[in-house]
Amino acid sequence: MSEIRENLLRVMERIEKAARRVGRDPREIKLVAVSKTVESARIRDAIEAGVSILGENYVQEAQKKIEEIGRSVAWHFIGHLQSNKAKYAVRLFDMIHSLDSLLLSEELNRRAEQADRFVKVMIEVNLSRETTKFGADEDRVMNFAKGILNLRRLSLEGLMTMPPYFDSPEMSQPYYVELRELREKMVREGIPMKELSMGMSNDFEIAIEEGATYVRVGTAIFGPRK
Repeated sequence: MSEIRENLLRVMERIEKAARRVGRDPREIKLVAVSKTVESARIRDAIEAGVSILGENYVQEAQKKIEEIGRSVAWHFIGHLQSNKAKYAVRLFDMIHSLDSLLLSEELNRRAEQADRFVKVMIEVNLSRETTKFGADEDRVMNFAKGILNLRRLSLEGLMTMPPYFDSPEMSQPYYVELRELREKMVREGIPMKELSMGMSNDFEIAIEEGATYVRVGTAIFGPRK
């Protein structure tokens, strides 16, 4: 059994246990295998082992891999997207997790119209309020979401966040609680969305316990990055 297959089985087992602990159906949780900087041969191993969604951070790197590997899996964009890459992003990705401005959303919508595509998107929320992190401020999210609902080529699926890195995974919990509560508030105010993209290799079990529907896991599957 390959190292990647073993790692993937271990991650899937941990996802299942975390879901069962809080009475959730493990099938509600979708695994995004983060393949940033991972070479194509290792990505193919992961696909053969059962990975069905790949997450990429850079448009150019992803484009090259998609050309090599093809579309037998879904490709999600999870990094910071610049407006000048929007025309490529709408053609390459099945979902974009990291919308952080209405301006970017409008550009994506325009490019999607030109390409005759519909794109699933999530709003990235900067709950840590770190200046080094991308994402919309929490107090802007409601209006931002309402703006996206007016863009007919974008389908708003949910919210994404990336808390600060902590050695102790439990310290991420307040951020995940906050994101879940924000989604619940938005749903109550008439903004339909069901997805929460939160949790990475070091803390995805905590995220699942707090309602994650997508977890973004790289190192625990592919090993440490170079």
